[in-house]
Amino acid sequence: MEEKLKILLAELEEQKNQILELHQKIETKVKEFEKNLDNEDLRDSLAYKLHNLYNAYEELFKIVAEFFENQIEERTKYYTVLLKRMLLNLEGIRPALISKESFKILDELRAFRHLFRHAYSYELDSERVLKLAQKVYHLKPFFMRDFKEFLKKIIPQSLEQG
Repeated sequence: MEEKLKILLAELEEQKNQILELHQKIETKVKEFEKNLDNEDLRDSLAYKLHNLYNAYEELFKIVAEFFENQIEERTKYYTVLLKRMLLNLEGIRPALISKESFKILDELRAFRHLFRHAYSYELDSERVLKLAQKVYHLKPFFMRDFKEFLKKIIPQSLEQG
């Protein structure tokens, strides 16, 4: 089990780094976009980065779910169930990965990702894209706190010392 846990920790760390890199790219893009809300290319680029950010979070959630419980039967609501599952403290299985603060923003990001993927003829609203991107600023510190707490709870003392 110790070997599998070490693999999990390495995967979690790598995914966390990807998430943080996307957060940084979004912060940079927001600064550009705030100066020019009429720029469709900037809007679409920011929207794409928000889409990718949720994908990165979702990949983290899949890593956790597959390692600990690996049971999401209802495929029609898979993405919603997966996110909600990360909010749960599963006694005897694993602690919650995210807090209610993180969940609220991530759920909004998930809904946006769905819209972004399926809105072929829909033009994105610049103000809404910017507002969501600004909310994502708040997600980063919540997530970092949640992630550290999660790791503290899943890492046995024997691994911490060795």
